[in-house]
Amino acid sequence: MKSAVETLNPTRVRLTVEVPFEELKDSLDAAYKKINQQVTVKGFRKGKIPARVIDQRFGRGAVLEEAVNDALPKFYTDAVNEAELSVLGQPEVDITELKDGETLNFTAEVDIRPSIEIPDFSGIEVEVDAVEVTDEDVDKAVEELRERFASTAPVERAAEDGDVVTIDLQAKVDGEVLEDGVADGVSYTIGSGELLDGIDDAVKGVEAGGEATFTSELKGGSAAGREAEVTVKVTQVAKRELPELDDEFAQLASEFDTIGELRADSRKRLENMKQYDQATQAQERVLEKLLELVEVPVPEKLLEDEINTRKHNLEHHQLGQMGLDLAKYLEIQGKSEEEFDAETKEAAVKGIKTQFVLDELVKQEKLNVNQEELTEHLMRRAASSGMSPDQFAQAVVEGGQVPLLVGEVARGKALAVVVEKATVKDTNGEIIDLDDEEDEDTTEASAEETPAEPAEEKTEG
Repeated sequence: MKSAVETLNPTRVRLTVEVPFEELKDSLDAAYKKINQQVTVKGFRKGKIPARVIDQRFGRGAVLEEAVNDALPKFYTDAVNEAELSVLGQPEVDITELKDGETLNFTAEVDIRPSIEIPDFSGIEVEVDAVEVTDEDVDKAVEELRERFASTAPVERAAEDGDVVTIDLQAKVDGEVLEDGVADGVSYTIGSGELLDGIDDAVKGVEAGGEATFTSELKGGSAAGREAEVTVKVTQVAKRELPELDDEFAQLASEFDTIGELRADSRKRLENMKQYDQATQAQERVLEKLLELVEVPVPEKLLEDEINTRKHNLEHHQLGQMGLDLAKYLEIQGKSEEEFDAETKEAAVKGIKTQFVLDELVKQEKLNVNQEELTEHLMRRAASSGMSPDQFAQAVVEGGQVPLLVGEVARGKALAVVVEKATVKDTNGEIIDLDDEEDEDTTEASAEETPAEPAEEKTEG
């Protein structure tokens, strides 16, 4: 076999392959054997039909077609390996010449990973938010904890802001009660905004046993997005009672003995959260600066596939779970379809560039992923997916996704290398030293936002 490579553009090549006919012998033998098992010829036992009889009865062309389909993936793969190409997706194969007993010639056009030059990135500088926790922040955190330990007591008066009401709901569209538009015994805190628009104004001022009717756009269910006439009946009004902010509350709500210790712990937790947010912000801004330094051509087909994947996931998974379609989502977001398409394309381009650049850094820095790192990453991904580690690991193995997880960890480590060499200052001008553990967690999170590893696939002929 002889092969040559022609570069069509920085992300696409054409392979020209010439195969001497004798190299098709194994595939021809396999083709005759396969046809032998599939057909019956009077006077011959199944599987024992001579090749010349198959040629006469079914045509040599059918045998050649079967043999070429069998052989093409191997010759294509050999040509790719010989040229040391990193291919993306399926090739477009064209058989240019097939002479029985002489030669098989074909071309294959395929996208490839572009060659990327990583410049010196040690001069990258970024600014991030300073970690500052105010007394007001602590007050808010303690108040939220206090809210969680609130109790309720029924009252005989009209409902007010902050009250917890027990209600029965009935929704009608075009005068008809919806099958999924009836709910009884719903507990709702007035002012929480957790139910329908307009319900707060409807129930305020209503006592137990009273009812009100209002119009609202349904957020989910069979009539999501449509205007409905909603009747709400109040069956109970209860007043929320908050515990006193004292040592007794600290002992009830935490492992601490005093309210002072509880507030100190709340401050520390807020500082840790803001430090994590600061580290995440540093990763994102360093990555943006790095991408500005590198010229990365993006394969058109890969970009098209990535855009379609992002749209499909949004429409059929995220929006579907919320009972919305794309048109309604765009209306809520206040965006036109053109703006949405432009934003999706921009995000897809950034994701592909990020993967290419970080993967090149993995090779350049000779970074490896050990079993402990992979296991820790798998545990985090399992937690975010809502699955147990065992369930998630099983799904990953069965889906052949282990290399994808390894790629995510490796890209995280590559970004950590860049962040380590960058200068990160906060808004107060202080140089930030991100500790290793925060770097690893947040860089992996950044790397996970890139597209899945493009498969180096074979043609089926």
